[in-house]
Amino acid sequence: MRVVVVMGVAGCGKSTVGALLASRHGGIFHDADDFHPPGNIAKMASGTPLDDLDRAPWLERLRKEVIDAAPSGGLSVLACSALKKIYRERLGVGTTGVALVYLKGDAATLANRLAARPGHYMKAGMLESQLAILEEPLAAEGITVGIDPPVAEIVLAIESALDLADSR
Repeated sequence: MRVVVVMGVAGCGKSTVGALLASRHGGIFHDADDFHPPGNIAKMASGTPLDDLDRAPWLERLRKEVIDAAPSGGLSVLACSALKKIYRERLGVGTTGVALVYLKGDAATLANRLAARPGHYMKAGMLESQLAILEEPLAAEGITVGIDPPVAEIVLAIESALDLADSR
């Protein structure tokens, strides 16, 4: 395994889970939010959801700078919403060495988490737009892990499913 893409809507814990997974394996963690151009951040901060045109250059940058540039001898973890199948395909999910983890939660839990996250540009009201365009991955595309357990348990489940437990 070279790259693990941890995906899901805002508030599912992508960054927290991804950072811990990378840390436990001496890997590199990347948060896709850090790769958004200023225009995308301004648009989301104003409460306007991004569209496919906004996301295209961002996804291309993630593919080049994170996925394609990942070192072959280690683990890179990318926390990225990757809401649509076409986005995941652009990131290389399904190609050799790129695995997908979908963090799934119910709308109420996600909304509560977003409401408790002050100062982030992703506003709680935008959750509906993300859920509306979310194309949940099929089992053949990756693994699905619920967000209700503690973070450490979620990471253990991911390690087990991806056979990463012995690589520490």
